[in-house]
Amino acid sequence: RMNIRSFNKLIEDSVTGSTYEALSSDARKAHGLNPSFVVCDEIAQWRGRELYDNLLSGMDARAEPLTVVIGTQAANDKNLMSELVDYGRKILDGELEDPTFHATIYAAPEDAEPWAESTWYACNPALGDFKTLAGMRAQAVQAQRVPAKAGAFKNLHLNMRVDAEGRFIAPEDWFACGEPVAAESLYGRQCWAGLGLSSVDDLTALVLYFPFEGGAVLPFFWLPKDNIRLLEQDARVPYRVWSEAGLIELTPGRAVDYRYVVRRLAQIAADYDVRGIAYDRWRIKSFERILAEEGVSLPMAEAGQGFKDMAPAVDALEAAILDGKLRHGNNPIMTWHMSNAVIESDAAGNRKLSKRRSREKIDGIVALAMAMGLHEREEVRPQFDPEQIFCVEL
Repeated sequence: RMNIRSFNKLIEDSVTGSTYEALSSDARKAHGLNPSFVVCDEIAQWRGRELYDNLLSGMDARAEPLTVVIGTQAANDKNLMSELVDYGRKILDGELEDPTFHATIYAAPEDAEPWAESTWYACNPALGDFKTLAGMRAQAVQAQRVPAKAGAFKNLHLNMRVDAEGRFIAPEDWFACGEPVAAESLYGRQCWAGLGLSSVDDLTALVLYFPFEGGAVLPFFWLPKDNIRLLEQDARVPYRVWSEAGLIELTPGRAVDYRYVVRRLAQIAADYDVRGIAYDRWRIKSFERILAEEGVSLPMAEAGQGFKDMAPAVDALEAAILDGKLRHGNNPIMTWHMSNAVIESDAAGNRKLSKRRSREKIDGIVALAMAMGLHEREEVRPQFDPEQIFCVEL
């Protein structure tokens, strides 16, 4: 009855006329399909959501379509898998009613004790069956002894929404510094900046750090307008939504327009008392040429990306967050970058933010660290505030 075409990854049913096909990640192949049944395996690892959306939209022509999504949780809230899990939890908790959506979720709560066997059984129905308790115990012992393995254990064995690589800063510590930041209240105030220049079709970041304004953080981001849809699919985050909210500025064309960025930097430097802009050597020559052509003079300062130069910057950033001396306003792009940030150490214990090991983009956090590192290595004083005058009678 079944004709198995292994070469095409296709099975044909000669009785019903149905076909079962394994699709590649190319979302375009889902256009024009009218599936009755779709299985999405490990959807947290998919590149973007376009394939998923195309498959679901094609099911409208079917009377009783069914989609099954299977997978381990993603590391961050922006992932499609996280979106589905959160929606399912709201239905299970009675917050929403949707008879077309069912969720079965086996995952340890955030406040669960990860090393307790009762936690393991609660989120692993196969434990003691084809998933052995002895193997689970052995991996738990290693995860407790080797901190780098703790994240992987929590994600892969307890289905918790944590990065398997291990985050630089815990989410609760980052969100504790989410006090609002009003850009207009910072006009004319002293600040230090970090500049992360991108490749021609990627995210360029500038982050201002105001140490004397409660550690306020003011980020700016740029992306090419004509390429934003493809970039959004590749990064798997809502770039267009962030752009409409004013969190990302779009430069004309398919590549980031450095001339546009230079002109914006001149405007930003006029609005704020920018004492220094730390930059990475990568791509700086072409940027400096445009600065000269536009007649823009900025206090540029080179910031190395190796352990020697980045270690003090990473230490300053970590200390400010843990001591509650940072205000980032819960900017979603900065939060996304922080959730991706992974630290790398050398033999001497010096640390740096590792773009190589980080799963996704961390440009905003690197720029913030460079700004804080630049401030740390300069001897500075708070600017004079005419509203704070004290008179002493002798």
